[in-house]
Amino acid sequence: MQLTDLTAVQLLDGYRRGEFSPVEATVQCVERARQIQPEVNAFVRLTEEDALTRARESEARWLRGEPAGLLDGVPVTVKDLLLLRGHPTLRGSKTIAGRVKWDEDAPSVARLREHGAVFLGKTTTPEYGWKGVTDSPLSGVTRNPYDPERTAGGSSGGSAAAVALGAGPLSLGTDGGGSIRIPAAFCGIFGLKPTYGRVPLYPASAFGTLAHAGPMTRDAADAALLLDVVGAPDPRDWSALPPAPSSFTEGLRAGVRGLRVAYSPSLGGQVAVRPGVAAAVRRAVAGLADLGAYVEETDPDLSNPVEAFHTLWFSGAARLTQRFSPHRRQLLDPGLREVCTEGAGYTALDYLAAVDVRMDLGRRMGRFHETYDLLVTPTLPVTAFEAGVEVPKGSAYRRWTGWTPFTYPFNLTQQPAATVPVGSDGGLPVGMQIVAARHRDDLVLRAAHALYEAGLTLSGS
Repeated sequence: MQLTDLTAVQLLDGYRRGEFSPVEATVQCVERARQIQPEVNAFVRLTEEDALTRARESEARWLRGEPAGLLDGVPVTVKDLLLLRGHPTLRGSKTIAGRVKWDEDAPSVARLREHGAVFLGKTTTPEYGWKGVTDSPLSGVTRNPYDPERTAGGSSGGSAAAVALGAGPLSLGTDGGGSIRIPAAFCGIFGLKPTYGRVPLYPASAFGTLAHAGPMTRDAADAALLLDVVGAPDPRDWSALPPAPSSFTEGLRAGVRGLRVAYSPSLGGQVAVRPGVAAAVRRAVAGLADLGAYVEETDPDLSNPVEAFHTLWFSGAARLTQRFSPHRRQLLDPGLREVCTEGAGYTALDYLAAVDVRMDLGRRMGRFHETYDLLVTPTLPVTAFEAGVEVPKGSAYRRWTGWTPFTYPFNLTQQPAATVPVGSDGGLPVGMQIVAARHRDDLVLRAAHALYEAGLTLSGS
């Protein structure tokens, strides 16, 4: 049996039945990680020795009938923006000293440790997570599991590739403008950006309250289980939400019957979507209707907020590197240096004007969800393009936000948003985005799970 093909839920069921052990699962996942690394480059580092130690401890607990938590013995990976105790967190950058004492876990990683998860390693990110593809001066280019000549997307590209190829069923990613949903869509997996504050962050992101952390998984059931673990408050994050009112896993079975779904294929004609992408999403939307949802083709009042997003995002980048020496600044990704320079040119009034745009967008989406439970769009208007570039060659886009118009608006509004793999176009995965009102992560997961249960999703690479 290839344990690398199983979801976390399936692994836990096997442990419970005594069919296989956490050590067997971990050994197979580590071997898979080693196999994929030369071609795909999903990992900054593997933590094999620690993983096997934790797996043996987990195996002993299962043999005693005393698992430590909800994920005891499940192999997981962690994006290299999140602290993992005992291992460097270098954030895709040559500007961070590796000799620091790494003695603290990020909040989400701490919750995984408490629940017995097995840490396989740290996954790749562009430098400081600044763009929607994954390449960096530190670790090079991360490639797509379906076609290594193409990008895995970003900034959680290593996590998406690892999950897609069986190097652990669960990964923790971050998302400040689409960084969970973009690579999940390009790599054919499930990715959820929860409501802001549902998964605490520490240290705080330089990109402020745009930045979320969340699950990257094989399916919605695994994401719900992972969110049940990591979606707990942490005193280090003053903006963290209180505990969820109920288990996300327990809410999955409610389905979509009776839910009011708004389907916006192109945000009112603002976005040019590849025909194959549009067709795959439309088929999945028809599937939601067949499952009992009330679907209406309509558009939110969502005028393009890209300039406001740039002001907030580039200002964050400038703040991040504000005290860098000239030598240290020269070590940065050239594109990151450009946006830092641009961000440093904004005034406080520019920043506050962008906040005004953000607040108004949030108000409009709040009113929209008084009528509709869910908004459905393509996750991206394109499929994975050439690896190693920020924008598709030959496009008119200058920055990665040009080809991600469906993702970053919902970082501005802090809403939960997920991508579900709903088909392919030219052999490359297509994602459909499901968005709900703030604090309704349960509805996003319910709808996604219904699609998986009905067999309306891409099966894998």
